[in-house]
Amino acid sequence: MDSQEDIFIKSRPQSLCLMCGKCCKVSTTTIPYEQLKTLAESGDKGAIDFLDIFEPYKTIDAAKKVDEKTVNSILDLIKTYDATDETTLTFYKCKHLLDNNLCGIYNERKDLCNRFPSSIWAIIPAGCGFEGFLFQKREELKQSIRKQKENLLTLDLLFEESENEEQKEKIEQLKEKIEKTIESYAKYGSKNW
Repeated sequence: MDSQEDIFIKSRPQSLCLMCGKCCKVSTTTIPYEQLKTLAESGDKGAIDFLDIFEPYKTIDAAKKVDEKTVNSILDLIKTYDATDETTLTFYKCKHLLDNNLCGIYNERKDLCNRFPSSIWAIIPAGCGFEGFLFQKREELKQSIRKQKENLLTLDLLFEESENEEQKEKIEQLKEKIEKTIESYAKYGSKNW
């Protein structure tokens, strides 16, 4: 069975990539740099691959000198979703990006690059060809969560009106399942959608 990430990647129109190199010039992750190094040292393949591809800028200002608009856009996005603490944020540049914005190891590139963006919550640079697509997918998810919240209200009414204990138990189970789904997106703000 495919993971949520695999399902998303299969549905993602790769033709949206503008091959501009912005995601290679200025990239980040919500995992702090020191933690990435620790993960890599402990054998985490994702961290190893990321650090094999990207090297950190010394400061956020150094990244801004390369692409201030992208850095500011990412900082704004992170604040919107409260995804990480800005003081632990590190920006990175690809070690293999050529002057013409093409990949110097394209035929041997890591799966990490091939799968980017791998979720609707991916942190992408301003002007990325995936920007509208990811926004649309996030809005679809928000609408789905809102619908689930409406369903919770309906279930509350059914619970109050029901005199059947078995039916009440099933309603409670369904409510728990919906609440878990909503909670699974809490770090992206689902409680406020």
